[in-house]
Amino acid sequence: MFSVLASRAKTSRKNKTGSWRSTQRPKMLGKECIACGLCKFVCPEGCVEGTGKNEFTVDYDYCKGCGLCAFICPKKDVIMVPNQDEEDTKEDKGDT
Repeated sequence: MFSVLASRAKTSRKNKTGSWRSTQRPKMLGKECIACGLCKFVCPEGCVEGTGKNEFTVDYDYCKGCGLCAFICPKKDVIMVPNQDEEDTKEDKGDT
């Protein structure tokens, strides 16, 4: 009678929520990171990945721009920046 009402983060192409992200998106500065992992832990969509200092990245295909990662970062190494075009996002990921 009951069924699963929610899916796990990043499990379906249909769930790519980055297309309707808020007006801002997170940017990992990679300068003061202490690898606490709070940004990864607090992300409701599981968009933040990484394990070591200055290694954390954001999957913008699924990021909603909620800002929780920037809010919780104890070193303020995550900031919210205005949304940019696809090319700038790829540069942030290192996909140039």
